[in-house]
Amino acid sequence: MLSSSQGKLVRNGEDKKLVICIEGNIASGKTTCLEHFSKTSDIEVLTEPVSKWRNVQGHNPLGLMYQDPSRWGLTLQTYVQLTMLDRHLSPISAPIRMMERSIFSAKYIFVENLYRSGKMPDVDFVVLTEWFDWITQNISLPVDLIVYLQTTPQTCYERLKERCREEEKMIPIEYLETIHQLYEDWLINKTSFEVPAPVLVIPADHDPQKMLHQYEENREKILMVKNT
Repeated sequence: MLSSSQGKLVRNGEDKKLVICIEGNIASGKTTCLEHFSKTSDIEVLTEPVSKWRNVQGHNPLGLMYQDPSRWGLTLQTYVQLTMLDRHLSPISAPIRMMERSIFSAKYIFVENLYRSGKMPDVDFVVLTEWFDWITQNISLPVDLIVYLQTTPQTCYERLKERCREEEKMIPIEYLETIHQLYEDWLINKTSFEVPAPVLVIPADHDPQKMLHQYEENREKILMVKNT
């Protein structure tokens, strides 16, 4: 249920619940991180709605975008923006919500990459930007912490080849390098866009077992547990 507060639409009675966004490049380990914390009580985990992006009433805008980004970039990113907004606004069922990426990275990383690479026409970019600006100016989308899984593009490329997702088969390492730089400029250098929350950086080039140790070592920071 939404109500109005200070001119913005907000969820009723949920302002005290923590929202933590897990950000990072493709194949940076976001799913492994979320699966690990999903075993903790009092944490609600929301993964990216990739299944929706692959099947919109029988259509696969994700696959189409990878095949022809100039034609299908706007189509996919409009739907990504909608589904991520839905994730942000859905009722929170636990004291802590962990989300895979956010509406902010959808715009600041992936829409921006399409536009800068010349694969999204100016008019498409302007329309998406106006939609995004209206959403963020009129709807409260609180984020309390961004956990940035920092990986090298080479590591992501090797992991991507191992997992063999159909839509990802044609992704070159240059694409991962560009996404990496956009993330670095946004969350580390802070030279591109506003960062909506504090950032916790976790080096994520390690093997899965070491990453699980990393998550445990940083558990209190990730879950924003206050020292008493």
